[in-house]
Parts: sequence; C-alpha cells; structure tokens
Amino acid sequence: MSDTASGSSVAPPPRPILVLGLGNVLLRDEGLGVHVLRVLADLPWPAEVELSDGGTAGLNLVDRLAGRRVVIVVDALDSLDPPGTIRRLRPPELASVSPAALSLHEAGLLEALAAARCVGCAPQEVIVLGVQPGVVDWGLELSPAIAAVVPKLIEMVKAEVAAALASQAAAA
Repeated sequence: MSDTASGSSVAPPPRPILVLGLGNVLLRDEGLGVHVLRVLADLPWPAEVELSDGGTAGLNLVDRLAGRRVVIVVDALDSLDPPGTIRRLRPPELASVSPAALSLHEAGLLEALAAARCVGCAPQEVIVLGVQPGVVDWGLELSPAIAAVVPKLIEMVKAEVAAALASQAAAA
C-alpha cells in the first residue's frame, strides 16, 4: 500500500496475535515449530491472527514480535525431558529457563524478546509451546515420537488463539 500524499510505502499494522514457528527443518526434530506452522497454515484463522515461519531468524525476530498483543511460539526445547514432552512457558518461566535450553538456535527467542523490550516494542504476552526433541541430526522428517505430538500441539495453538481472542473481546 502506498501513501499517495508523500509517495512513501506504509506497512499495515501487525495483527494482534502472532503464531510463530521456529526451528531448522534440516535437523529433523529441531524443525518442529516450522513443521507445525505448515500444518496450521492449511487451517482457517480469524483476521486478527498471523502465522509466521521464524526458521532460525534469531534477532531478526524483533520485527515480527514488535507491537503484538499475544505471541504464541512453537519450538524445540532442550529441557532434558523425555522426547515429545511439551512444556508451556510464559514470561516468568522464560526467565528461569537458560537461553541454551529454550532454543537450539545461537541467538534465539529470549535474545529477540530482550531486544524488543530495549527498543520498546515487546509483545504484551508471550506463550512458548516447547517440545523436547528426540533426534537432532541431518534429515527432513520429524522422529516418530515428535510427529506423534504434532496433533496435540495443533490443538494447543488453537486453544491459545481462542483464549487470546476471548480476552481481546472481553477487554473491548
């Protein structure tokens, strides 16, 4: 879209709810978030919801996080739990999880959130659905243990989006 008076390009405001899939699909279970996002992309979503493949973007996620009311992140979480264990984390828990455990990426979500806070554009609420990977090695397919939890993750994302929309409606 273009602002005809000034000739400058104006980006639309971000949708209030972002579902962000993180991971490297070349490393099997490490790509879980992106695999889940691909399934989610085939489902209908309200206009308030945006889906985004964050891959291994690291600090480049700041722009995607900026100005959001709710961000729901799906990622591999090296928590030393049995493979397929799902953890739901919110900001207080994020502070107690080491950056190395939260993401298998070099600069991950915690760093991007910290940078967003520094520049005053952090999302109001962040929910992380992290799954302990089983196999992190070259390959494109999820291991059976991780593929088995994808349907549950899809339902969890739907529930988080529904709760965010209900909270938004109640506040209006």
